[in-house]
Amino acid sequence: QCTDGYEWDPVRQRCKDIDECEIVPDACKGGMKCVNHYGGYLCLPRTAQIIVNEREEAAAESASGRNNVIRRTPADPHRAPPNPTHQIQCAAGYEQSDHNVCQDVDECATGTHNCRADQVCVNLRGSFSCQCPPGYQKRGDQCVDIDECTLPPYCHHRCVNTPGSYYCQCNAGFQLASNNHTCVDINECDANNPCAQQCYNILGSFICQCNPGFELSSDRINCEDTDECRTSSYICQYQCVNEPGKFSCVCPEGYQVVGGRTCQDINECETTNECREDEICWNYHGGFRCYPRNPCQEPYVLTSENRCVCPVSNTICRELPYSVVYKYMSIRSDRTVPSDIFQIQATTIYPNTINTFRIKSGNENGEFYLRQTSTVSAMLVLVKSLSGPREHIVDLEMLTVNSLNYRTSSVLRLTIIVGPYAF
Repeated sequence: QCTDGYEWDPVRQRCKDIDECEIVPDACKGGMKCVNHYGGYLCLPRTAQIIVNEREEAAAESASGRNNVIRRTPADPHRAPPNPTHQIQCAAGYEQSDHNVCQDVDECATGTHNCRADQVCVNLRGSFSCQCPPGYQKRGDQCVDIDECTLPPYCHHRCVNTPGSYYCQCNAGFQLASNNHTCVDINECDANNPCAQQCYNILGSFICQCNPGFELSSDRINCEDTDECRTSSYICQYQCVNEPGKFSCVCPEGYQVVGGRTCQDINECETTNECREDEICWNYHGGFRCYPRNPCQEPYVLTSENRCVCPVSNTICRELPYSVVYKYMSIRSDRTVPSDIFQIQATTIYPNTINTFRIKSGNENGEFYLRQTSTVSAMLVLVKSLSGPREHIVDLEMLTVNSLNYRTSSVLRLTIIVGPYAF
C-alpha cells in the first residue's frame, strides 16, 4: 500500500510517483504553471526556472509545454550546473554528486541501513525501509512467519505451513492440479487399473468387480472362482461340475441335459435300437430292453400283438387262464407312495357276469395293492417305494363268473421296469 501521491508499479514492484500535472485537468489557476514533485505538485509562475535531478530520466523539456523546467541526470557530463562554484546543501538521505547536484543515497547498497538479518532492505528516495521477506510479517521489529494455512482458502484439501511459505496436499485418490491448490480426482482405472477384472472409478477412489462366476477376494482387488456346486445341492438334477467362472451339469448314462440343469431320458428305441427283428424295444427311464415279439409259451398261441390265447380245443387249457396279455411300463426310482400306476379293464363285457380282480403273482413283498374301481376295472396301486434299476413282473388276474356258474379268467402280465434314478 503506497502513501498519498504514489501508486504501485507492478513491473518494478515498488511505489512510483503520480504525475498530477498529467492527470489533474487545469491543476493550477491564475496563469500558474504546474510542476510535478515527488508525492505532489507545485504551482509556480511561468517565468520560474527549476532544475530537477532525476536518476532515471534524461534531461528533457516537458512535452506538455511547461517551459523553464530542466530535468537532468547526474550522469550527464555535458550539462554543467548553473553555478558550479556554489556548493549545494542536500537533505538527509541525499548527497552531493560530482556535478554538484543532490542524489539519493542507496543505504541498502552502501550498507548504512540498520535492517536486521531476517529483514530485507528496500531503498527509498532519501531513505530506506526494512521489510520482511515474502511469507513473513512484521511483529514489532521482528519478522515472524505467516501461517498461510490459517487464511481462507488456500488449499482445496490440506495445507502444510513451512517457514516463509506453504504447500498443499490432497487426500488419497486425488492429486494436485496445475495451480498447486486444487485437488482433482485420480482415475485409477485409466492410470494403472489395479483390478483383476473390472474397474470402476469413483470420486477419490475406485471399486473392483468380477465377471459372472467369480467373486472378490478378501483384498477387494483380485477375483476368485465361485464354486457354484458348493452353494446348493439342488443346482443340478444329477451332478454339478465346477469350471473357472462357470459350472455345468452332467447326467448319467441314458440321460441327456435339458435346459442346462435337468436330465431327460434318452429314448434309445428311437436313436440306437439294438434289438433283433424278432424283438421289440422297450424304453424305460435310463435305458431300454428287448422283449420277444411273440411272448407266448405253450400251449398259448399269439392272436394279436402281445395277446396269447389258450385254445379251448386243447384239454390243457381248461385249467389255465383263457388269455394272457403282455404289457410293459416303467417308473422312476423311489416314487412317492401310495401311487396309482396301472389300470386293468375288461375288454369284453358280458351280461349277467361278475368280474373280480386280484394279484395272482409277483407281490410276494407286498409292494402292490389292487383296488377295484368298477365292475369291469381295477387300479394297481404302488404302496411301497421301489429302488432301481429293477424289474418286477406282476400277474393281474380278472375272474369272470356268470349266473350259469360259468367261470373263466384272463391274466395281464405286467412287466414294471424301475429306473435307476428318481428322474
